[in-house]
Amino acid sequence: MFSLIRLTAGLVALGALGGFAAQWIGLPLPFMLGSMLAVALLATFKGAWLPEGFKFPENFRAGFIALIGLMIGAQVTTELFAQIPAMAVSFAAITVFVILAHVANYYIFQKLGRYDRATAFFCGSPGGLIEAITLGEEAGADIRALILQQFLRIIMVVTLLPIGLSIYHGAPVGSSGGATMARGATDLPHLIPLIAIAIAGVVLGRRLHLPAGQLTGPLILGAALSLSGIYAVDLPQWLVNLAQIVVGASLGTRFAGISHKMLVKGLGLSLVSVGAMLALGALMALAIIPLTGENFEVLLISFAPGGVTEMALVALSLSANPAYVTIHHLYRITLTVISLSWAAKKMFPKIAR
Repeated sequence: MFSLIRLTAGLVALGALGGFAAQWIGLPLPFMLGSMLAVALLATFKGAWLPEGFKFPENFRAGFIALIGLMIGAQVTTELFAQIPAMAVSFAAITVFVILAHVANYYIFQKLGRYDRATAFFCGSPGGLIEAITLGEEAGADIRALILQQFLRIIMVVTLLPIGLSIYHGAPVGSSGGATMARGATDLPHLIPLIAIAIAGVVLGRRLHLPAGQLTGPLILGAALSLSGIYAVDLPQWLVNLAQIVVGASLGTRFAGISHKMLVKGLGLSLVSVGAMLALGALMALAIIPLTGENFEVLLISFAPGGVTEMALVALSLSANPAYVTIHHLYRITLTVISLSWAAKKMFPKIAR
C-alpha cells in the first residue's frame, strides 16, 4: 500500500514538472497535456519502473474529477435551460455524427490498419470506452490493440483540439492565453465543505449509476447549489491545476507495457481516425451554427470524441460553456453505448445476449 502511494506521488510530481514545462513553452491546457506527456514518456521508454499491471488509483483520480464536476455544475445557469429547445438540433447532429464517425473509423482500422473485423469495429467506436473493450473482448477482438486505440482516441483528441484551436486563433488559447478556471482565492476552511460535497457527489453518481458518475454526480450537486444560491463553489487555481495534473498523469500511464512498434502503428491510425472525426465535427458544427445560435468553438468541443472529463477540462480551460459541452458529451456517450451494444449483437453472434 505504501509503495503504491509513493509511486502515485512520484507520478503526480513528474506530471507537475511536465505541466510547468508545458506552461513555460506556451502549450494550451498545459497542466494536463504536460503531465500526460511527461508520464507517457516514462511509461513508454522506462516502463520497467512501473510494476506489471499497474493502474493509476481510481479513487484518487475520482476525487479530482469530482472537483471538476463541481466547477462545471457551478456554471449551470437558468440561461442554460433556455437553450434546451435549441439543443434538439445539436443532439440530432450528434446522432448523425456518431453513426458517420463509427462507419468511417471501421474502414480506417480495417483497410488502413489491417485489423480484423471485430477489432476494427470496436476500435472505431467514437465513445463508450469501457463498453467497447468489454464487448470487443467477447467478440474476439485483439484486446491489446483495442485498448490502445480507445485510449489513444481520448489522448489524441485532448492533444490535438487545444493545439488546433490555438493555431486557428493564431495565439495560445485557454489557460496558456491567460484564461483562468478559478474564480478567486479560496481559504482552507472553504475547501473542507467543497471536498465533502465532492465526495457526496461521487456517492450520488455511483448509487444512481449515472454515466461518468464521478463527474456527473458532483456536477448535479454543484448545479443545485449554484442555482439555489445556498453555497458558492469556488476553487483556487492551484487546485484546478492539480486536478489537471492528476488527470494527465493517469492518462500517461496507459502507455505502459506497449511495444514501440505497436505504439507507432496505433499513433498513426489514431491520427487519421481522430483527424477525420474532428474534421467531420467541424463541418457539422459550422452547419448548425445558424440553427443553434452557439459559437463554433463550443459546438466543435461538443462534437470532439474525447472523454467526458477531458472535454470538460478543455471547455473549462477555453471558457467555452462547459455545462453545455458536458451535456452533449453525456448524450454522445449514452447514444454510442446503446448503438454499439445493439450493432455488436447483430454483427457478432458470439456476444452473450
